[in-house]
Amino acid sequence: MSWPILFFAAGLGTRMGELTKDKPKPLVEVAGRALIDHALGFAETPGIGPRVVNLHYKGAMIRDHLSQENVLFSDESEALLETGGGLRHALPHLAQSPVITMNTDAVWKGPNPIAQVIAAWRDDMECLLLMVPRSQVSGHLGEGDFTIDDAGRLHRGKGDIYSGVQIIRTETLADIKESRFSMNIVWDQVAARGGLFGVRYSGQWCDVGQPSSIAIAQSMLHV
Repeated sequence: MSWPILFFAAGLGTRMGELTKDKPKPLVEVAGRALIDHALGFAETPGIGPRVVNLHYKGAMIRDHLSQENVLFSDESEALLETGGGLRHALPHLAQSPVITMNTDAVWKGPNPIAQVIAAWRDDMECLLLMVPRSQVSGHLGEGDFTIDDAGRLHRGKGDIYSGVQIIRTETLADIKESRFSMNIVWDQVAARGGLFGVRYSGQWCDVGQPSSIAIAQSMLHV
């Protein structure tokens, strides 16, 4: 089985302030590498592909940066579609279901997060989110996104942090009429049907969401 993957790289990166005035957030560097390169590195394994990157803010810079990579681009230059809309817009490039999606604004220390979520996937799941216990999180300002029950199902609440990696059956997007929508709308619908599951990442994770997070991320990586 092959695993198509979408890397979310279309956001405006407004929380990064001056760092994203002249470049898109995925090109901000941590430990000498652009954030998007940290993410793409986890997909350089057999069985993963096609690799798709969505674009909006300063998308041409990302195209140029990845010109030597084996990736496809989903262009949202006309309108930013948020995460759910961006995923649906990219479906012609992804070709099949289920698919993996990964945010490009975090760094990891530990096992390959993509491999871990694939290993935990089961046929009875509609959507599987890779979660991180708060004790293993750096640089994140939130209080938690979901709790995980004994069956592995997710429920809204101040529990673990969503890491930005998921596997999702794209058929679940069909009932949403809006062209621009958040994955949160999808997750709530899937959770109501009992199809939203979570698995905990076993390593360390840093959310690079604001300038101060860069030093925190580099410290986590011991750079």
